[in-house]
Amino acid sequence: MDETEFWELVDGARESAEGDPEEQADLLVDRLLQLDPDAVLDFARHFEARYNRAYTWDLWGAASVLLDGASDDAFDFFRCWLIGQGREVYEGGVHDPDSLADLLDDFDEEFDGDGEELGYAADEAYEQLTGTVAPDLGIPPAPPEPEGAPVDFENARVLATRFPRLWERFKD
Repeated sequence: MDETEFWELVDGARESAEGDPEEQADLLVDRLLQLDPDAVLDFARHFEARYNRAYTWDLWGAASVLLDGASDDAFDFFRCWLIGQGREVYEGGVHDPDSLADLLDDFDEEFDGDGEELGYAADEAYEQLTGTVAPDLGIPPAPPEPEGAPVDFENARVLATRFPRLWERFKD
């Protein structure tokens, strides 16, 4: 599976789910079940590599603005959700987290930002196809700390300065 096929699966499931992350995860599992186990592992590698790439302080800060705070788990689920938004939103958000203010049509912190189930879609499909747990993907692990300069999530002034477009659009 190449990168284009990966994003086509993500986009197709998102569009069919009409933006509902849990429904998107269910549809993604259904679509992955149509593939062979090796292709599912390829999908998992693409997903995991993007998930690890999104482990940055700036993106965590942006998630904190959008979610009105973001714990470790909330940021993990946010990164899954971000991948689920498709290539343009993902790449834009990773490259310039403040650009999410322009890339996201709407954002409801009660509904959006939590793609936990998306993170398990490939594992679930692989287990259903093979009856076994997916093997190690053979890709480098995420760094122990987020990349970049730390962000003080508790300081509104810092967040407003570092993410001015997000702050203006999504904060009261």
